[in-house]
Amino acid sequence: MIYIVDNLLNYFIYLFLIYFGFRISPRRNRLFIGISAGIVLLSGALNAYYDVNSPVIYIVWSTLSICLFFEDRFGHLLVLSAALMYFTGIVDTFSVMLIQVVLIGGGMTHTELVWWMEPAYLLSFLIYLLAYLRILKKHEVYLCDIEFRYKLALFIQGSIFQMFYDFVFVFFEENHRMYGWDAYAVFFISITGAIYSIFLTLGLAVKNILSDRQNRALQSFMDMQKQQYDYQLQQSVAVRRFKHDLANHIGVLRELMNEKKAEEAKAYIDTIWNIQEEFDLKIHTGDSFLDVILNYYLYLAGREKIAFAVSGKLTGKMPVAMFDLTTLMGNILQNAVEAAIKAELPRIHVALAEHEKEIFIVVRNSVAERIHTKKDFFRTSKEDRLHHGFGLKNIAATVEKYHGECYMESVVENGEALFQISVAIPTVKAEEKEG
Repeated sequence: MIYIVDNLLNYFIYLFLIYFGFRISPRRNRLFIGISAGIVLLSGALNAYYDVNSPVIYIVWSTLSICLFFEDRFGHLLVLSAALMYFTGIVDTFSVMLIQVVLIGGGMTHTELVWWMEPAYLLSFLIYLLAYLRILKKHEVYLCDIEFRYKLALFIQGSIFQMFYDFVFVFFEENHRMYGWDAYAVFFISITGAIYSIFLTLGLAVKNILSDRQNRALQSFMDMQKQQYDYQLQQSVAVRRFKHDLANHIGVLRELMNEKKAEEAKAYIDTIWNIQEEFDLKIHTGDSFLDVILNYYLYLAGREKIAFAVSGKLTGKMPVAMFDLTTLMGNILQNAVEAAIKAELPRIHVALAEHEKEIFIVVRNSVAERIHTKKDFFRTSKEDRLHHGFGLKNIAATVEKYHGECYMESVVENGEALFQISVAIPTVKAEEKEG
């Protein structure tokens, strides 16, 4: 029975690390999941029947069960399974050593399965869980995001500790007889240092990723600002050209009026008026900076032949800093344009509404096909996934910064697939009342 329990505990640890650490989804076909669990139980029963913990059986069931349970490339899952067997084996060693020293009072050199190994698995799982909650999940960074050099550092650290196990722990009883309680002190300091080094490496890896994300967000903001600046510069140049020719236009009108050509003069005035309208902002929301952003994307949408409409107005300025407003609306509208281009009937609609305590922004755009799962909202269709796919995450982070709410949904309306994002931002007045 202990062999089956041993396999199951390892199995659950693998599933936890791969699903929560590497963000790989299980298969939708329950048959494969059932076969995966069945292999684990069968291998445990086989070990129990022959009363042996065969490394070959251990390698086969762990690799095969992972490949059947998760949806991913076979080669990737194979390598991942081998890596997990090595690394989790080292971390389990930490726990085995603690259990042996604390509960039994000394090191044991044999490797047979005994009762105290099961609590050791629980202790090692708590280490994984703590690393996940305090480092990975806390910063929305996962093992799949960590650079290879940090993963390699974790394996090197684990290997060093394994050597410590081989050369120090095996001789713990002898050291205890020779050095007394000093042997316990050295042991606990060493094992604490090994665990701390793993957490420290993970922490450095996460800080590096967060720094890269911040740099990419800043670069994205600068790119958006530059695009809007270039657009405004084009408009400014066109206005200067128009003003430069204004004296000539007035001269032409004067001659037409002198010659009593009223119809020609009227047509000429209409032409000048239409040219002048091109320089004006088409969208007026009540927030001048929001006007700049929306008019820029109106220009982009027009260039891509996307129907772009805005409804609703604000009575005052948005309670969002310029940098954050660019990040929020720039990412929303950039994603909307990229998605709408692929749709059969490309269109984007922006709705603004203001209430006593909140400002609502709803952006709806057509898409080529409906998104079925919530996870797909945060996935990028671009090939370079490492440096893309942050748009919606940046949107969510900006909304959270202002204590707002953000909802995303995919709907079908009159047979048309649409993606909708709704943002609610508390007004300054509402924040003052709450304060």
